[in-house]
Amino acid sequence: MEISEWKKEIQSEREMKDTFFSSQYHSPIPFEDLDHFKRLDYYPPDPDFRFELVLHEHVEKKILKTEDTQGNEREFLRWGEFCFKIADKDCSLHVYKSDPMEEHMFVPFRDETNGKQTNEAGRFLDLDNKQHLTPQGKWIFDFNKAYNPWCAYSDSYACPFVDQENWLKVPICAGEKKYSMR
Repeated sequence: MEISEWKKEIQSEREMKDTFFSSQYHSPIPFEDLDHFKRLDYYPPDPDFRFELVLHEHVEKKILKTEDTQGNEREFLRWGEFCFKIADKDCSLHVYKSDPMEEHMFVPFRDETNGKQTNEAGRFLDLDNKQHLTPQGKWIFDFNKAYNPWCAYSDSYACPFVDQENWLKVPICAGEKKYSMR
């Protein structure tokens, strides 16, 4: 895909999300705040934060237990790991599944922008076979699609905390920024 097409796709996805958040019954924005909601804030699309990576699937799928924002314990299968470089620094992120049969993978992460430009508790990426797996067997891993968990918009939602194994020591200046009412 050409960069101009990719940027249009990113922009279109962002516009659809803004429409959903501002008008849908299931919006995570509290009802009393919907009248004031304009749009979410994002970094401009940056192709340097888009990768095609090999997933290093774990032979033994260990269980990760983590707490969520409402004090509940959550369990995920540690499915595999992606390795990549940002600003010449080696980085890795673990991917998780809730169930071994599902095709969806979940990548929560923290980075050096958290609490400054981005959500304090971290951001998430979702991957699935149909959208993100290339014919060559690599995964499209695009930080430009990083999003805030719904608990960033309302205390009504419970979101898992990001385990320390997914704390990056580099800034990820891509994807969704910290939410604030406009």
